[in-house]
Amino acid sequence: MEFKEAKNKFVQTWGALGSQWGINKTMAQIHALLMVSHEPVSMEDIMEELQISRGNASMNLRALMDWGIVYKEYKAGERREFFTAEKDLDELAVKISRERSKREIKPALKILKEVSSIQSDNTAAEKHFVNQTTKLYDFVLQADNVLDKITEYKDNWLAQLLVKFMKK
Repeated sequence: MEFKEAKNKFVQTWGALGSQWGINKTMAQIHALLMVSHEPVSMEDIMEELQISRGNASMNLRALMDWGIVYKEYKAGERREFFTAEKDLDELAVKISRERSKREIKPALKILKEVSSIQSDNTAAEKHFVNQTTKLYDFVLQADNVLDKITEYKDNWLAQLLVKFMKK
């Protein structure tokens, strides 16, 4: 397999996996392209490489920048904007985890808290509902707290040491 074919296969596969991670295919493809590019890429080159419109490229680049995993770069003497992706995979995982928690887990926790706090007339169905939604709230909260602790490891030398130890 030659470089161009391998690069295209990676971008297409990363794009397909993106929907399983909570982002759209094009957003994942743009991220993949930028992640494996050795230098910043212009929006025009992204559009050409992925065969997408300017609006689609612009919207998805903005979303990736909002996630904190793509950065805008400027080149002296160039009017075009260039983009690059976070290359540190540990930092990338932390940023994606934090963003998914903010967009998915926190809103789910809010709803679980609300529905598990209903006024109950003490019927069997209501007791069961409150019990199950309370248990689910506690579980999701605990999982979110664990995720928070894991993503804070970059600021904690002991956690960094443990992660290095686990990688070996």
